[in-house]
Amino acid sequence: MKAAPSNSEIGLRVSIRLHDPEGGYRDLLGRLESITQVRKKDGSLVTFNPDLIALWKVVPE
Repeated sequence: MKAAPSNSEIGLRVSIRLHDPEGGYRDLLGRLESITQVRKKDGSLVTFNPDLIALWKVVPE
């Protein structure tokens, strides 16, 4: 698996697990808007640091 999403995944639904700086992990689920942003189901846009990605995958519709 690639370390981080690329431009070819923009527009796809993804699940991204990020290392939390305070320990543990946090998950993002939504549509990849850019290689650093996900649009969640509620419409909010979340910016993340790709260097903190533990793992990610494309989620089927």
